[in-house]
Amino acid sequence: MASETRQSATSGGKPKVVLYWLEKSRAQRILWLLEELKVDYELKTYKRQEKQAPPAFKKVHPLGKAPLVSVQAEGAAEPLVLAESGPIAEYLIDHFGPQLAPSKWQDGKENQVQGETEEWLRYRYYMHYNEGTLMPYLVTALLLSIIKAKSPFFIKPVANAIAGNIESGFLNPNLDNNLSFLESQIKSSPNGGGFLCGSKLTGADILMSFPLGAAKGRSSFTKEKYPALWDYVGRIEAMDGFKRAVQKIIDVEGSYDPSL
Repeated sequence: MASETRQSATSGGKPKVVLYWLEKSRAQRILWLLEELKVDYELKTYKRQEKQAPPAFKKVHPLGKAPLVSVQAEGAAEPLVLAESGPIAEYLIDHFGPQLAPSKWQDGKENQVQGETEEWLRYRYYMHYNEGTLMPYLVTALLLSIIKAKSPFFIKPVANAIAGNIESGFLNPNLDNNLSFLESQIKSSPNGGGFLCGSKLTGADILMSFPLGAAKGRSSFTKEKYPALWDYVGRIEAMDGFKRAVQKIIDVEGSYDPSL
């Protein structure tokens, strides 16, 4: 367990923010977000037991899935426990860092149907797309690789053939389709911006950093095939907040591996 000293962005008394870190999880995005927000937070770390969350972690949330964040306002009897990366990011940005969300309304179109800015609509989309669309394909890729690597030798030819058919007929076409889509989205970013939602970093970029970092480990994602997307991933990975988060991961786990 480690504690960090950061300046809170909220008014009044400082709330207590805790990030519950389970090794080999997707919590690095929330760690980066907290670094960008520069809020006070405590980092509590947990080791897996037989590849599962330990009982102490499940006491925080019964599903035992990371990341988890708790926020306790001054004077509150109990902390609010937040689960799932998207809701965690939205809650933290709402309260500590509205600068990481684009302006919602076009001038003169406040609260009107279709009055939202393109930047905000992209932001809302990517806050959900990262886990709802892109990550399932990457998890499927991981499971197929495990099947091919771990199948008993006497059924390995059959397992490899089935996995190969799934890859060629389903997985690879969908991954290529998504990477092509993201390439076009970077190229068409509003106001010529270098991020998904425009010219400034948003919470959507932070959440997208994990699946795109994992995708870079696949042979289908190359600089030659997707140059704008490749450069975008390089830009966000070069940001100071991202590098601080990576260093904390190295301090906790001994290394940093962006793959699944």
